[in-house]
Amino acid sequence: MNLLKTLCLIPQFPKVLTFIAMRKILNVLILLFITVRAFSQPDFSVEKPEVIIEGVPTEISLHFDDLPTSNTVLINGSKYTINSNEKTAVVEHKFSSDDEQLSVQAGTTTKTSPINPISLWLSIVPPLLAILMALIFREVLTSLFLGIFTGTAIIGYHNDGLAGIGSGFLSIFDEYVIGALNSWDHLAVILFSMTIGAVVTVISKNGGMQGVVNRISKKAKTAKGGQLATYILGISIFFDDYANTLVVGNTMRAVTDKLKVSREKLAYLVDSTAAPIAAVAFVTTWIGAELGYIQDGVNTIPQLSEGAYSIFLNSLSYSFYPIFTLVFVLMLILFQRDFGPMLKAENKARKTGEVLSESSNMANSELEEFERKEGIPMRPINAIIPVLIIVLGTIIGLFYTGWDSQIWQDESLGLTRKLSYIIGQSDSYTSLLWSSLTGLVVSILMTIGQRLLSLQEVMDSVVGGYKSMITAMMILTLAWSLAQITQDMHTAAFLKQLWSPELSPVFIPSITFLLAALVAFSTGSSWGTMAILYPLLLPATYQIAASAGFEHGEIMPLFYNVVSCILAGSVLGDHCSPISDTTILSSLSADCHHIDHVRTQLPYALSVGGVAIFFGTLPAAFGIPSWILFPVGIGMLVLIVRYLGKSSV
Repeated sequence: MNLLKTLCLIPQFPKVLTFIAMRKILNVLILLFITVRAFSQPDFSVEKPEVIIEGVPTEISLHFDDLPTSNTVLINGSKYTINSNEKTAVVEHKFSSDDEQLSVQAGTTTKTSPINPISLWLSIVPPLLAILMALIFREVLTSLFLGIFTGTAIIGYHNDGLAGIGSGFLSIFDEYVIGALNSWDHLAVILFSMTIGAVVTVISKNGGMQGVVNRISKKAKTAKGGQLATYILGISIFFDDYANTLVVGNTMRAVTDKLKVSREKLAYLVDSTAAPIAAVAFVTTWIGAELGYIQDGVNTIPQLSEGAYSIFLNSLSYSFYPIFTLVFVLMLILFQRDFGPMLKAENKARKTGEVLSESSNMANSELEEFERKEGIPMRPINAIIPVLIIVLGTIIGLFYTGWDSQIWQDESLGLTRKLSYIIGQSDSYTSLLWSSLTGLVVSILMTIGQRLLSLQEVMDSVVGGYKSMITAMMILTLAWSLAQITQDMHTAAFLKQLWSPELSPVFIPSITFLLAALVAFSTGSSWGTMAILYPLLLPATYQIAASAGFEHGEIMPLFYNVVSCILAGSVLGDHCSPISDTTILSSLSADCHHIDHVRTQLPYALSVGGVAIFFGTLPAAFGIPSWILFPVGIGMLVLIVRYLGKSSV
């Protein structure tokens, strides 16, 4: 103590002591800062989706004010890794029915917000209600609207209670209908469809369509001949299902009307030649999407090095439903037999000449738009040239938008594969827009140039053609809106739960076919079904078969069968669904009441689907060669037509 007092008398000692103390305090502060920094994060905000479904991965977006200091976050107690070099992070988390709030912890900061996850089974209610309402009451606009409202009401109630039902009602227009119209692809379909309607109106008013009817009637003097001509035209326009549907339906309607073929039968011929031929042809607008979906599934199978295009080609030997459908349609025409509701519609048309159902899509005033002006010549060329421009122009547009000189010059690729790649990566919607606009302008110039109609009359016809498609576009827009509801509510995830990986591998193709048909029927989208099921079922098929002791050589036939079944089941479900866009377009292009089209087509589609499963898909999984199964299946279709069908002459 005396020594310390002595040292304190030295003038410099207090300064030294103060300096040492300050150093220690500073070190403590630095250590404290480092410790706090290690356990804290910059402030952040949390963005969660409006729709949270129980048991389905939900994307949670985190936005940090500065780079995060840790690469982990906790969401409702579960740890997730994030990129500490980015200010934004997206984490997928599955919520349970017990979760009442979203809790996100980054370092020492925690953000919470209330949530109320929707039970997954509720996701099937909106599309199921819309389908049942449409089939029972035969009024598709109201059915689609109620389906959409049911979905928005469920979402609104889970977010805001009873008050959310009102906000859900308001969101029908400002979120879902506007969302459907805010898609470039959807707007292109609307504009193309309405322009096709305008072309048909102009070539009807200027006598060109009547000239075609008269010319074809000389060759096709019977209902059988008219249906056969429709079938051949449908097969010929194989490159795009939308172009097929709109061109064939609008072009052949006047011909089949004169030959007393019901509008229901015309809609069936159009619908059952469009998607089936587009799905299996080598050069179509479908091929690019199909190959992309297949590749997504193949990428997760390390044992498989085969390319997507080769897999697609090998799967064609198992494409029973699309091929059987094309054969079945031809049989109905050649044997002149029908059954079920279609037989009643055909008998009515033959006996009374009334091809329209009691509730046609068009009013009489709208049908007058398609009547020829009296006193003008009926020249088939005035209709043939615009239609050919639309068909050939679409093909040229597909090549132009998809052209790739490197692919074309690649000597390792055959001609078919080159064409498939080019068409597959083309922009079909742009091609359709270009071709329809050119066809409309040419039809107008030909009409005015021959002085068949005045400029005022031509433009009135154009406006009338656009107006005639308003109902069609309303239905299509609501169908797209309902499809968005099913996507937001993860309806497909509910349907996927029906899949059981414990089943024997030989039953996988048949169950895949049924599951794909169910998903397409419920969502109204064959492309959406393929996008969902290919990445899910292709790796599952390979893994299940391998686990069951199958060798690679034994797995591949089963694998090709599953690839085909996803596509075939998607087309079947699309054919049966009242909310499918191609089904809607088929009925509208034929001016057949939409529910009448679904009701008359359903027995045919289910009959072919049953034959495809029991005489194609299932025995093929047991190893029976396709060259045996195709003749057997076609033989069964012959028996169905001959013994169930009755003459509709």
